[in-house]
Amino acid sequence: MSTKIAVIGGGSWGTSLAFLMADQGFNVAIWVYEKEIVAAINEQHENILFLPGVALSPKIRATPALEESIQGADAVLFVVPSHVARTVLMKLGPILPKTAPIISATKGIENDTLLLMSQVMEEVLPPASRPNIAVLSGPSFAREVCQRHPTAVSLAAKNHDLAVRLQPLFSTPYFKAFTTTDIIGVQLGGALKNVIALAAGGADGLGFGHNTRAALISRGLAEIIRLGQALGADPKTFSGLSGLGDLILTSTGALSRNRTVGYQIGLGVKLADILKEMKMVAEGVQTTRAAYHLARKHGVRMPIVQEIYSVLFEDKDPHQAVTDLMESAAGDEVR
Repeated sequence: MSTKIAVIGGGSWGTSLAFLMADQGFNVAIWVYEKEIVAAINEQHENILFLPGVALSPKIRATPALEESIQGADAVLFVVPSHVARTVLMKLGPILPKTAPIISATKGIENDTLLLMSQVMEEVLPPASRPNIAVLSGPSFAREVCQRHPTAVSLAAKNHDLAVRLQPLFSTPYFKAFTTTDIIGVQLGGALKNVIALAAGGADGLGFGHNTRAALISRGLAEIIRLGQALGADPKTFSGLSGLGDLILTSTGALSRNRTVGYQIGLGVKLADILKEMKMVAEGVQTTRAAYHLARKHGVRMPIVQEIYSVLFEDKDPHQAVTDLMESAAGDEVR
């Protein structure tokens, strides 16, 4: 019997994971919200909106019906934006195959509850599905995965045996997943790097150079580690693929949506105008709000996150944010 993989979410990352699964020879059903993309994938074998120019295998079939996508699925990849994750999960829960593992590849934090995606899943999904939750995160631009560029990511599950069992799904000559049980750290790294990428892009837009970007990445990583420790993550996780690896990629890569948003803000474009022109979600914008409130809740000092929050949501001038950030910098490097 052939293996069927369900991919929930037809954005660029969901489409690239469908591409990866089809490359493994699996039959893939991808749930897509936009009907025009459903037609394009099925008829033209291309996601014309979110991943144009990438040829998709005929093994990938798109559907706008959630139940059809997961019927008979051996594994489910969950790849929807974090702000709609709970809504989709509530529909998915009653029809989810009881034995199918569900792997979250969503990089974000739920704003209202400040929960990570695995925690939202634990709240919403039936008890039988909760032991089957895993997460996937790491430095992985969707387009480069579809170009079969060598890529490595983190695959986390509380149950190490589950992560090991899922590892072959993400093992090809060009794509590898390394396992861990630090499901909190892997998700925090994947979410918070988007906030620092906004800052790095903003610095580029303001005309600063490599010194500034390196400082933001380094000090941003220190903030991520501090919050991670407060939430029970293993600090060593943040030196790995889902931490430093993803942070470097998203803060420096031209394909990074979050860096691009930051860059435009640095140029003086208003956030509302930037978002109005975007087809894809820049998770870092809403994650900034969640990170700001998580830091306050747990008493964690995160000055870069604070300044990005002020620029995005309090209309603070980016130049002033840089000045205030530099004036507040003091103390030991590691603490």
